[in-house]
Amino acid sequence: MSPPLLEVSGLKAGYGGTPVLFGVDLSVPQGGVLALLGRNGMGKTTTVRTIMGLLRPEAGTVRLGGADMTGAPAHRVAQAGIGLVPEGRQIFPTLTVEENLVATSAPPRTDLPPWTLERVYGLFPRLAERRRHFGNRLSGGEQQMLAIGRALMTNPRLVILDEATEGLAPLVRADIWQAVRRLRSEGLSLLIIDKHVDILATLADRIAVVEKGRVVFSGTPADLATDPQVRAQYLSV
Repeated sequence: MSPPLLEVSGLKAGYGGTPVLFGVDLSVPQGGVLALLGRNGMGKTTTVRTIMGLLRPEAGTVRLGGADMTGAPAHRVAQAGIGLVPEGRQIFPTLTVEENLVATSAPPRTDLPPWTLERVYGLFPRLAERRRHFGNRLSGGEQQMLAIGRALMTNPRLVILDEATEGLAPLVRADIWQAVRRLRSEGLSLLIIDKHVDILATLADRIAVVEKGRVVFSGTPADLATDPQVRAQYLSV
């Protein structure tokens, strides 16, 4: 078995002296998918922010492809190959679709097929139709597609999707999930935070559940399916 692409060990972090993470351990398989689950406010986004260098950890390590990225600034983390699709999309509203995509483009990596404008437009044909439209003129679903495309244009080794289907209409959610399945089939490593457990169970190789800053479950989708207590205690609203 090949070593994980992303490995997080003993991660502790917080805000203004208030601890939020208490030793988080998780890993994303090379070419695989990890679903990070948990109710709101349990530490999922804080975990992502710490991995991305947006929040400095108090303890623990973050390794990408074996390289130590612990506490590295966000631009270095991005250069190393992690693309983030943040909660809330955060696209550039006064740039066109194409300008948003070009703004984040980075050279391709030799071990992965390159992401280009044409390839992003192939994944999301709606963006091709709207390529000259400004970001603030897009629907919520189109903005989410653009946020994913923007992350792909960094030519990442790993993409983190933080609530990528939140607030979207069912048909648009289906389009996003179809795109995610295609990315998975092409061998891109993914870390996905989302509330749709049943869909994630069909996508993920591994699932981690976070509760109050600690990983309380780690296993396969089959393991989670045979442990209804975890779903009832940590995932039900």
